[in-house]
Amino acid sequence: MSTRLTMKSLVTPLAYDRKAVTPGIVHLGIGAFHRAHMAVYVDDILATDPSWGIIGASLRRPDTKDALAPQDFLYTVAIRDAAGTRARVIGSILDVLDANTQRKELIVTLADPRIRIVSLTVTEKGYCHDPATGNLDQRHPDIVADLANPHAPISAPGLLVRALELRREAGNAPFTVLSCDNLPSNGKTVARIVTQFARLRDPALADWIAEHVAFPCSMVDRIVPATTDADRDIVRELTGVEDAWPIMTEPFTQWVIEDHFPQGRPAFETVGAQLVEEVEAFELMKLRMLNGSHSTMSYIGYLGGCQFVSEAVADPGIRQLIHGLMTSEVMPTLPMDRKDLEAYRDALLARFANPALKHRTWQIAMDGSQKLPQRLLGTIRDRLAADQSIQRLALGVAAWMRYVTGIDEKGEPIDVKDPHAARLRAIADAAGRDAEKLADGLLGLPEIFGTDLPSNAAFRGAVTGHLAALFRDGALATAKAVA
Repeated sequence: MSTRLTMKSLVTPLAYDRKAVTPGIVHLGIGAFHRAHMAVYVDDILATDPSWGIIGASLRRPDTKDALAPQDFLYTVAIRDAAGTRARVIGSILDVLDANTQRKELIVTLADPRIRIVSLTVTEKGYCHDPATGNLDQRHPDIVADLANPHAPISAPGLLVRALELRREAGNAPFTVLSCDNLPSNGKTVARIVTQFARLRDPALADWIAEHVAFPCSMVDRIVPATTDADRDIVRELTGVEDAWPIMTEPFTQWVIEDHFPQGRPAFETVGAQLVEEVEAFELMKLRMLNGSHSTMSYIGYLGGCQFVSEAVADPGIRQLIHGLMTSEVMPTLPMDRKDLEAYRDALLARFANPALKHRTWQIAMDGSQKLPQRLLGTIRDRLAADQSIQRLALGVAAWMRYVTGIDEKGEPIDVKDPHAARLRAIADAAGRDAEKLADGLLGLPEIFGTDLPSNAAFRGAVTGHLAALFRDGALATAKAVA
């Protein structure tokens, strides 16, 4: 009979005295990715510098806190590949605050001068911005609410600005804001969003933030599927303890960070992170090659009946399509050495094919309206400007359009998770299976496509043609034809 994971239940003790660890980081949006990525890097550092413990914050749901609190906020990271599964316990997270019930405590914690870094994984939609422009969406319901009640904010920008305001009033140094989300130039984007929100509240505060707060860009990479009950069973059999929310991930992990932390930082470079002056080239490579391929493969794969990414890339047509998308359409837009890009492409295809990593196509397909501008549309704009082919990239967009109709190729419902799901479904219902009407309706959303792409005949024609083929021939046959 297994016991609940706690400090007392650990067979192999942590490499540091957890009682000596003090908080130095608050992480907003403490989901699976953070616990497989940044929290592991920090865990590796605590033996030599225990001043960087993490206080997590759940901004929407208390699920993580509810699962981890009974087990002292310990959890298992299980690394899986074809050779098997290897598990370790992570202790870098000291507490998790539920913003819905502990908002005041969270703001006080953010204002604590011991906290020198506030990091975020709140997904693209959590920044309350317009993905097409990168600016703050002043009409976003959370932003409207925070401007009306600035001392009890509910959005990530609102929380950051309120905490920075308190630190400024107390004469304390600001924390560094470290985004770990897939946004273009994420540090610069978050700096713009936070400063714009602050300016709506207090221009002097906005000026202080612009002058004193650091927003380094970063590029993160590790595939982290959603945890299933079967995964929990595997961890229990492997460790002999009951973990309410273990994390399953791959051996590969990457973190590239701009080295700009005025209040200090953990020695990330000693545990495998890469500290650089400019991260944008790495970020662009990852967004366009990994994330763009992931989204394209997930929409096509889901429509074609592939539950997992490994199943999708095992289909010869999809594999050839993704190889061609990266090689012929994405790599020429990247300012990096061709041999390095080819090696990265080959590593990605190998990672996608990992049979032990049950990464659901449905999971990657979530929030497509927020992801398309970064993952596919920027590359498409560059290709169009150079008068180059966009056939494979356009198929990724068309597959998203087909997916958000909410009906799969067998006539079964698709559970479309997207901030604009209802609006997308209404457009799809009005268009039926008419590819031209569906493309017209969805391209009419400027918050996704801007105003330039809908008026581009080459883009519109490619997307509409692929959409018609997806309705007529199905996803797998279309992928094979375009590959």
